[in-house]
Amino acid sequence: MPNTFPKHNKLCGQERIAALYKEGKRFTAWPMRVTYQPTEEDTQVLVWAPKSLFKRAVKRNHLRRLMREAYRLHQDILGEQHYQIAFNYMDKEEQPFTVIEKAICKSLKKISEQS
Repeated sequence: MPNTFPKHNKLCGQERIAALYKEGKRFTAWPMRVTYQPTEEDTQVLVWAPKSLFKRAVKRNHLRRLMREAYRLHQDILGEQHYQIAFNYMDKEEQPFTVIEKAICKSLKKISEQS
């Protein structure tokens, strides 16, 4: 599986996102809250850093970039299973890449084990 993050792997659309948050399962892998649900289509991911915690767009973009990169490097943990996943950053402070990467790995392992 190539370590890429193309457009068709990004979760888009208000209806799909609303359905994920309404019907999906949740857990916390600090500093993120993870919401997921199995799907028949390809795996799609949403990364989100709230404006209420990070007023500067530069910081939000940097956090989203780190989360996408961590997912991109470890997406093979899910194997052949397909999910819609939302990673919501919750910490009030910007964490280093190693912390974010550990949280993403932990959450991907938990998702693959539960289904």
